Order: sequence, then structure tokens, then C-alpha cells
Amino acid sequence: MRYIFIILFLLITSFTFSQDKTKEDVKIGLVLSGGGAKGLAHIGVLKVIDSLGIRIDYIAGTSMGAIIGSLYASGYSGKQIDSIFKEVNFDKIINDDLPRAAKTFYERENSEKYAVTLPFEHFKIKLPTALSRGQNTLGLLTKLTLHVSEIDDFSHLPIPFFCIATNIETGQAVILENGNLPQAITASGALPSLFQPVIIDGQLLIDGGVVNNYPIDELRAKGMDLIIGVDVQDDLASRDDLKSAPEILLQINNYRTINDMIVKSKKTDIYIKPDITNYTVVSFSDGRDIIDSGQKGANKEMDALKHVASMQSNKNKKQINIKPIDSIQINAIYIEGNKKYTDAYVLGKIKFKQNVKLKYNSYVEGVNNLTATNNFESVIHQLKPSTDSEGYDMYIVLKENPITTFFKLGVHYDDLYKSAALINLTKKRLLIKNDVLSFDFIVGDNIRYNFEYYIDKGFYWSIGLRSKYNQFKIETPATSFLTEEELETINVNKLDISLKDLTNQFYLQTLFTKDMALTLGIEHKRLRISTETVLTGVNENETVFDNSDYLSLFGKLKYDSYDNKYFPNEGFYFAGDFHLYFYSSDYNNNFNEFSIAKATIGYSYSFTNKLSANITTQGGFNIGENDNPYLNFALGGYGNDFINNFEAFYGYDFISLSGNSYVKGLITLDYEIFKKNHIILAANYSNIGDDIFVDGEWITSPDYSGYAIGYSLETFVGPIELKYTYSPEDNQSIWFFNLGFWF
Repeated sequence: MRYIFIILFLLITSFTFSQDKTKEDVKIGLVLSGGGAKGLAHIGVLKVIDSLGIRIDYIAGTSMGAIIGSLYASGYSGKQIDSIFKEVNFDKIINDDLPRAAKTFYERENSEKYAVTLPFEHFKIKLPTALSRGQNTLGLLTKLTLHVSEIDDFSHLPIPFFCIATNIETGQAVILENGNLPQAITASGALPSLFQPVIIDGQLLIDGGVVNNYPIDELRAKGMDLIIGVDVQDDLASRDDLKSAPEILLQINNYRTINDMIVKSKKTDIYIKPDITNYTVVSFSDGRDIIDSGQKGANKEMDALKHVASMQSNKNKKQINIKPIDSIQINAIYIEGNKKYTDAYVLGKIKFKQNVKLKYNSYVEGVNNLTATNNFESVIHQLKPSTDSEGYDMYIVLKENPITTFFKLGVHYDDLYKSAALINLTKKRLLIKNDVLSFDFIVGDNIRYNFEYYIDKGFYWSIGLRSKYNQFKIETPATSFLTEEELETINVNKLDISLKDLTNQFYLQTLFTKDMALTLGIEHKRLRISTETVLTGVNENETVFDNSDYLSLFGKLKYDSYDNKYFPNEGFYFAGDFHLYFYSSDYNNNFNEFSIAKATIGYSYSFTNKLSANITTQGGFNIGENDNPYLNFALGGYGNDFINNFEAFYGYDFISLSGNSYVKGLITLDYEIFKKNHIILAANYSNIGDDIFVDGEWITSPDYSGYAIGYSLETFVGPIELKYTYSPEDNQSIWFFNLGFWF
């Protein structure tokens, strides 16, 4: 019966048009509702519309409907939009997951250590305005609409277009039909709590679906004769489906929009409602099925759509040649909104200047570099064709972050440090514009702290002060701390060792590239190593192996292009470290000036999008007459970010192997069996001992080997890892468990 009424309506309409509009085609408007991931169904509908040759004369959209509608209005076909969304990583967009390469060494350490970061002002902890700033969304849309970037009036797009946003201060709907197209679309889709509000013309805007998720009346007012509407909104859920607080809140929010649709659906000439009841607003992983649902929904209205197509004598929409973007010419750069940070600072972060031709990926990396500083709440960027030359002018509108104090948290467990909770206080712009003070306090089985004050001057010499206190207790082979003579007189195989380390550094650091840093400095170290297993009689409670203060000069060179610290798929890593120990308080009366040099080289390569390999080579040696073994190299255990010269080694427990020089090779295979779920296979080999580079032992077949198989899960608190390791030399098996980022 419904189809009869639609066909009768269209027949009457077409008869009227034939009488009154002999020279003008019927104007068709398309309205696309919001619905998050469910809005991908719009793509399926557009593919059907294209296949029938229907010419759309105006498009209106909200939220996801605005995003897809704007791309169609910009000249893309439904099939092209389908291909675009096949390649989109929605997790990176939603989480604002900036590439690791975009972050400075300091920002990388932050993102790889803290699970939660909260604004902290006036001794009050605040919640962030949203989970994401929307930078990746803006960047993607800027690239996709670059070919129409000269158009400020959206009615002049290949298909006229507008979208709806909500003024969060007044609760009123705002029609966005001119200005920066990517910014307008981002505002229309700024789902509250997920994406932060967008400022346009002084208005604070969020998702248009809050007040008008189906702008049919506004579209009709543009002079449209017929409206095709696609509705991907939820229906009201039954009591059986309302089993959680979020589901109940969503139901309450849906009351108004669903009631609105009772009226609006009747105003729609061809109303398409795909069956997407099994999906949610975040079901992006089901994108292919949702797109197919949209196509099926359109096919149900095929008769009505075909009739509309027959009513149009002119079916040609504006044709536009959309070329793949490789390189762009930047002629001028205009910066607004920066008060505390100079233009030179901004240009230094984006790492390119005006009058330069660069790869488009380099342009994106530059914007990401600026965003990754976290000194700005938003970085709005736009490319506009230059008026007097070929290429583009870049416009950057910044909103500086007024919050300069942050409260950060992390949790961790491993077999060396045991349980630990990390509490951090970070203060930016404490004394000058580009300084940072950070204090980590780590509570748990081993109390530790890490203090750092850093003045960031980028590619100039930056200045830093660092103080770290570290301690742990471990049962380790007696051979690591007792001489052969002592082992002959004391019949023990293992010692319970207590280690306490206080390290203070003053250093200078400069960047050669965003991935390479050179650090020079002076270091004070107080090292105390003791045991209660063996008593010498000097102290009734413990035996102290070392209780000395050391002074050293050091230099470090680091290059790190890994895409992920814990699970790298690609990139190169180098870390070189040289310490010259020129003074000691000399607890054991055996100190001579000596040096320690060590280096790590790593390379990661992906065979497929699931399988990758990482190859790492390490080595180190002492220079000079050093009779003090307590800063020697020690291998064993599993972990990251160990202090001094401790290194991980599968198959052996912590600090099981020691010497003043060593070489080590490690190969790791990582298979991501499911998203963020990794199966790890690893093998490591080593020679370690005293003076192995002198006697040639370092190039002989390895004396020690170990193998590991494990499972790792990426979580917001860091990796959760369980590894079984085996050593054929000792014929022993050791399990290692780790939870959370290492700190």
C-alpha cells in the first residue's frame, strides 16, 4: 500500500512538473542523518543512486551524514567513498592516535608511561572535555577535500551542501554552509565526550544530532521539489535491551529524535531506513556489512527511485577531476591565535617554511608535530589556493592550552620491581614559556621517584636536570657478587641482593632530526648494594658490597624511528652511551678511572600487516683498569628501561650473567593474531665475561642462549604480557609476567 501512495504521489508530481516546469528538471534533495558508524549505510545508498543516474541537486547532513554527504557533494562517487572508507583506521581517528614519529622524545616518554592524564589546576583534578581533539578527523577531511579548498560558499560545491551543528551554549541548531569545509564537517560530527567542541565564528559547536539529526525542513527551504532521505538513527529499545546505564542514557537521548522522525519521515518523499539494528554508533569494524545494509535498504525503494530517475532529463552532475595528492607547494604560512608561543616556535615544530614544495605526508607530519606538543587545545589548519601563484597558502588557527598542570597515573607489575603505582605531577611553563617540570612518585613494593626539569629549545641546545631514585631486591647467583676465593670459603649458590641507586644528572640535549638526539652531561651516582644472606662480621645485619658515590661525564646518541616502542612493526633504533667515571668515594678502596661504552642497534620489518620481525644487537665493554665489578654488565630476566648496565635476557633470571663486556643478539617474531593481541616468539644469544673483546671470545659461538614464547595484549594501561622462557645450557624454564607500561 505504501508503494502505491508513493507512485501516485510521484505521478501527480511529475504531471504537475510537466505542466509548470517544462524547461526545468525536478530538483532532488538528499538528507542524510547522523548515526555514528551506522552512517556508513549512507555509502550503500549513494552507490544505488549513482547506478540509477539520479542527479542530486542539494545535500544536507548531520554528523556522519555530514561527513559522507560532504564528500559526495565535493565530487566523489558512492563507489569512490566506499574505497576511501575501506582504508580508514577508525581507531586512530577516534582516539586521536598521533603517529609516534610526530612526538618529541619527551612526548613519547609520556605516552609510553602514563595510562591516564588529567588537567590539574588550583589543586583540583578536572576531567578533559573529550577523549579526542579531532585532529586526525580534520586532517583526513582536509586531504579529501583539497580539490575544493578554494570554495568558501558550500552552495558552490559540485553539489550544493550544508550541515548542522549545535551551539553548546544556547542549545540552538546552527546551519554551516560557508567557511572551512573540513572544519564545518568536524563540528557537525563532534559527538559530545568523544570529540571536543569546535569553535567557528566565536560559536562553540558540537554534534548537530543533539538538536537536529535530520534537517529535512532546512533542505526543503532550498527549493527542492523532492526529498530522498536516509535515516540511520536508533529506534527505541525494549526493556529486554535496556540492561546498562549507557543503554538507558542513550534511550533517553533518543526520545526527542525518534519523536521528531515520526513527523519528518512523513515529509520525506522517498524514505530509506536500512536495517542496522544489530550495530551501534561505534561498530566501525562492521563497516562492510553496514554499507551493504544501506544498499539493501535503497533497493527496497528501487521502484520509487527509478521513477525519480525517469523524471530527470538532465542527469549530469558537475564533473570534477580528483587527482591523487602527492606533493604540494606551500607559498605562504599565516598563523593566528598564538600568544605565548612565537611564530618561530610554530614553524620550528611543523619543520617546514613558506615557499617550499613538500610531500603531502610531510605536511600532515608537520601538523601532527605541532599537535603532539600538547601546548594547544586545537590546531585548525587549512590550505587555500594562492591567488598570485600556483600552489597553496597555509592558514593555522591555534587555541593555546590554558591548562599547564597535569596529574598523571600509571600502574605496573613485573617480576623485578613487583607491584607499583605511578603518580605524576607535570607543570608546563613554570619559569619560562618552554620549560617542563615533572615529578614521578612510585609507590608499591619498591618506592622510587623520578624528577626532571627540562627547557625545550628543539634543535638548539636544550637544558635539563634529572634526579632518579631506584631500588629493588632480587635473588641472584652468588657468582655475580662473590669472588672465587669467597665462593670457596662461603658455601652459597644464591644471594638475596638489595640494590639502591640515586642518580642525578645535568645535561644538554640537541636534536639533529625529530628522531635523533645528542645528549651531553655530568652525572652523580650513589650506589649501594648489600645482602643479608652472607654476614662478614663487620656488620651484624648485612654485608655491603658497595656504598660509593661516583662522578662521571657522559654522552648519549639516540636515533629512534620505531612506530611502536613495545610492538614495533617498522623502523630503526640506535642508542649509544659512553660514561667516563673520573671520581669515586671508593668504598672498597679499589677505584681507578675507567669508562663504559655500550650500544644497541635494532631494526623492525613487517612481512604482512600481522607478522613482523625485530632484530636487535647489543654490546658493551669497559675501558681502563676497573677492579670494581658493581657497574659491570648483567644479563637476565625480561623488561624494559632497566637502570645502569642491566639488560634483559630470555632463559635466565635477573642478573644471572655478568662481566665487564658482552655481546647479545635478539630476534623477535610478532604475530598479531587479533587486533592488539600478539603471539611472540623470540630467541637471544650472548657472550659475556671479562675482557671478551681482548681475548676474542666475543666472536666465538655463543656461550648462552634462551628462547621465549608468549602472549601480549595492548591495553590503555600498557601491555599485559606472559612469557615462557627456556635456557638449554641450564635446562631451566622461567615464566615472566608484566602488566602495564614500564617506568
